[in-house]
Amino acid sequence: MIEEGGRLLPTLFFQGLFPFLPKIVVNMGAVPYICNGADVMAPGVVRVEGDFNKGTTLLINDERFDKCLAIGIALVDQHAVNTLVHGKVAKNLHYVGDKLWKLLKRKFDTI
Repeated sequence: MIEEGGRLLPTLFFQGLFPFLPKIVVNMGAVPYICNGADVMAPGVVRVEGDFNKGTTLLINDERFDKCLAIGIALVDQHAVNTLVHGKVAKNLHYVGDKLWKLLKRKFDTI
């Protein structure tokens, strides 16, 4: 778990919580941007799974393998995501390849 702005969030290594979180699935064109820390933009969203409101912690997954690329915070509710054609829909807080991910990967690879 990580602390961000007074709230606890799961890391990409804490997958036990994943089945309980809503998710945004992005197209493969969005993957390199998400994995470099970009926020989720409406044109990259393929679908949403689960109910969420603005401010909800959610998973950001790729469409091909359904792997979690990032943990984010919804900037709009799930109904708005389906109607937006541009703009940000989720803030990227922790992603594959960031400093925390690299630190945790090293730690878990040595166990």
